[in-house]
Amino acid sequence: MSGKIVQHVLVAHCCQQDRQLSTQYRKDCCTPSRKNLLPYLSGKLAWNDISTKQLSTFSNLNRAIVYCNAASSSTIIHSVDKSAFLKLQNGSDIRGVAVDGVEGEPVSLTEPVTEAIAAAFAAWLLDRKKPDSSTRLKVSVGHDSRISAQKMQDAVSRGLAGGGVDVIQYGLASTPAMFNSTLTKNEDFLCPADGSIMITASHLPYNRNGFKFFTSAGGLGKVDIKDILDRAADIYKNFTDEGLREAEKRSAQSVKRVDYMAVYTSDLVSAVRKAAGNIEKPLEGFHIVVDAGNGAGGFFAEKVLQPLGAITTGSQFLEPDGYFPNHIPNPEDKYAMKAITKAVLDNKADLGIIFDTDVDRSAAVDSSGRELNRNRLIALMSAIVLEEHPGTTIVTDSVTSDGLTTFIEKKLGGRHHRFKRGYKNVIDEAIRLNSVGEESHLAIETSGHGALKENHWLDDGAYLMVKLLNKLASAKASGVGKGSKVLTDMVDGLQEPAFSVELRLKINQGHEDLKGGSFRAYGEAVLQNLENIIASDPKLQKAPVNYEGVRVSGYGGWFLLRLSLHDPVLPLNIEAPSNEDAIKLGLVVHFAVREFSALDTSALNKFVQM
Repeated sequence: MSGKIVQHVLVAHCCQQDRQLSTQYRKDCCTPSRKNLLPYLSGKLAWNDISTKQLSTFSNLNRAIVYCNAASSSTIIHSVDKSAFLKLQNGSDIRGVAVDGVEGEPVSLTEPVTEAIAAAFAAWLLDRKKPDSSTRLKVSVGHDSRISAQKMQDAVSRGLAGGGVDVIQYGLASTPAMFNSTLTKNEDFLCPADGSIMITASHLPYNRNGFKFFTSAGGLGKVDIKDILDRAADIYKNFTDEGLREAEKRSAQSVKRVDYMAVYTSDLVSAVRKAAGNIEKPLEGFHIVVDAGNGAGGFFAEKVLQPLGAITTGSQFLEPDGYFPNHIPNPEDKYAMKAITKAVLDNKADLGIIFDTDVDRSAAVDSSGRELNRNRLIALMSAIVLEEHPGTTIVTDSVTSDGLTTFIEKKLGGRHHRFKRGYKNVIDEAIRLNSVGEESHLAIETSGHGALKENHWLDDGAYLMVKLLNKLASAKASGVGKGSKVLTDMVDGLQEPAFSVELRLKINQGHEDLKGGSFRAYGEAVLQNLENIIASDPKLQKAPVNYEGVRVSGYGGWFLLRLSLHDPVLPLNIEAPSNEDAIKLGLVVHFAVREFSALDTSALNKFVQM
């Protein structure tokens, strides 16, 4: 990105908004004088290509939330075919590029495209709800801290209004809160909403954005998303300049704004107080620091922890900033986890809590600096849930460890049902198990997505942390103990591998070996060849029950080679008691894939030192 483009993208359309915390809405005010203060950036823009210092310099010019109308707000309608709409699907979400200026990443979520998608959701919702002529459906709209958030919210509102539904804007919000708005019964806050849209792209770089959709039945699935995108493509064909201008007028008349986050945070506070026997400040004396990564989770310190009596000094990156200048807001990212660990140790805190951008994922750090994420977080949540529901089934994704299975089944007395990757897959599987008579109360991924039956199967990072806080508060109230040791003790006995690695083997879709076929068929052929090799090796044992890829035990550890849900990639996870044993497992995979020349095995070659 050149300095000239930076000024076009980051200045010509940047808006800052004052932070009036009584509502989530702020007045826009242009700041063109920023152009003399921007850093000069060159080369392809990615997380590692702009230093934290550069982004901090820009972000700290004004600590107000930064939004950006980075793509043109003109109603010029460019031709977009149906295939371009369908490419925006990312499983049960929609994601695309919303900000121009990154080499090789043209804007795919333009304002007209966004309007068409929102109008399609309105049509989809009207078909499902079938309201009578006297009833107008309501759709709530919220967003995270991305720089394109305001632009996207306005376009979504125009599309919904044009589609014949009323719009309730929440402004800065979390994904879980948006789903909750379809369940809350409170006329003062225009709830329940008939449907909800969260504008977010999770932890992806600042130029991306996307949408998650909800009804009171939960998040929409893959089939529904494809339906909406099919409808959107058809709606887009009929757009006219005059029609878009008319939609803007209707939007102005049908949009209302409320501070729903006040309701959501109040419910979280009430849950902790109830768990502690209705004590007003059950966390009094606890020092808990929060790292929001400049996403939407900054509310947790002031609106949840402080009313419960907790000390939150040392909390960091609470200000929403769509450039994410300090670290990627992702509980799986090692730099993010180092940041919250450092904050805990520097402030001698009892506990650290970290969220992703839209707060549907989370992790924690205990007072000693021990990370409670991935398998440890699953073990901790399993221990809590199995105390409440003895013998219940814990559903996880496919890359969880063998040690976790032993912990859940042997120590806790539960059942571990290891399923596929993808938070929606894990949640839907837990719901299915309950429907056929197998009780399950927790569905959770190593990514930090966790959903509980008691919370309507919503993957809510804040609610997961509330379950941890409940344990702290109830332990203190009963005199059992104080501090995070009560949590750490609950995962005592979890066997953890000495060595763990994930390698990604990319499929070159342009390679002649594919012969015009799909990367998925090629990947399946790789997996089948691996299965054939495993069957002939007595030192290796294929997992008897497995729902994704090829999982094999051997040399004291295990590996899983699977095909990515969405991308032309075969991720390889290996866990072993030593680096040498991990290499032995890696060599098994290397032997099986070596003849597949469309597969980039460079990472695996380096790992096994071939």
